[in-house]
Amino acid sequence: MDFTFSEDQRLFQESVRDFLVKEVTPERIRRGWESETGREDGLWAQLAELGLTGITVPEEYGGLGMSELDFVLLAQECGYVALPEPLVHTVLVAVPLLRELGGELAAAWLPKIAAGEAKVAVGLGQNLLLEDAHVADLLLLERDSALYALTPEQVSLRHNESVDPSRKLYAVEVTADVAPVASGGQAAALVTSALDRGALGCAAQALGLAQRMIDLSVQYTSERQQFGKPIGSFQAVKHHMADVAVRLEYAKAPVHRAAYAVANAEVIAPQAVSHAKLVACEAANLAAKHSIQVHGAMGYTWEVDLHIFMKKAWALSNTWGDPGFHKARVADYIFSDGASLGAGGTFS
Repeated sequence: MDFTFSEDQRLFQESVRDFLVKEVTPERIRRGWESETGREDGLWAQLAELGLTGITVPEEYGGLGMSELDFVLLAQECGYVALPEPLVHTVLVAVPLLRELGGELAAAWLPKIAAGEAKVAVGLGQNLLLEDAHVADLLLLERDSALYALTPEQVSLRHNESVDPSRKLYAVEVTADVAPVASGGQAAALVTSALDRGALGCAAQALGLAQRMIDLSVQYTSERQQFGKPIGSFQAVKHHMADVAVRLEYAKAPVHRAAYAVANAEVIAPQAVSHAKLVACEAANLAAKHSIQVHGAMGYTWEVDLHIFMKKAWALSNTWGDPGFHKARVADYIFSDGASLGAGGTFS
């Protein structure tokens, strides 16, 4: 069997990477920290023009009708530039949730999302704070084992600071009496699916963040000299970066496997996603730790671009399920009766 990505998928990744690296610069991200919303309508319009906001929207609603597996490489590129805009959240969580809810709700909002005319935020019980609630045109919230679709005037927001200045987090209080759009078993299934997709998005972004921190560190250690030599030539520095590179490379396969499992609604999707998030976020956290060390005292200053990426890595590690939650899910599967483990269970 061939598990490599297709040429079209790789070309799409390259074109998106070129756009994001050019447009989403550290300087632009820092300017966003000082703006009122922290978001740019112009950049969102550019993403929509490229078709990215509608990549998982069905064709009947004006989207491209692609899958999570088609988007996972693009999510990595979003992580590589620490994209502040909620593209990954929209494509992997909001759109699939609306698609699964179907009916008038999907018909009303999916075309707007594909066109870049609306943003939808999804808040689950697993995440106590909701990112980008202040710019959302629709909020899908889990409350008391049910899902609700709410507009901005039906909620009140309270801002909370994040370790990552690019993340705009809000506590959301429902102020209107509305009926749920899903409840009981249906709501539980939808919440699990949304949680898996959110965790997958975090894992994919973590891969990109880790790679960016490696690249920044390699560049810095190639230019910084000590005793007349670039510090990157010292064995201790090389070993730090090599450790991260190895951890990152071994994290890629679980993330791509999880994307396949989610895209094909496989039974093992929850534990595949949890495995992916654990290894990808561990790689990003190790990249942050070693990058700070090879930067020396400079690594602790806000002026160094490394901060943008390491703080987002820290934030993503604890959202859409913290490490304890995902380790518990993996453990539950490993110790369950009839678990298919080892090389022989790869294709079972």
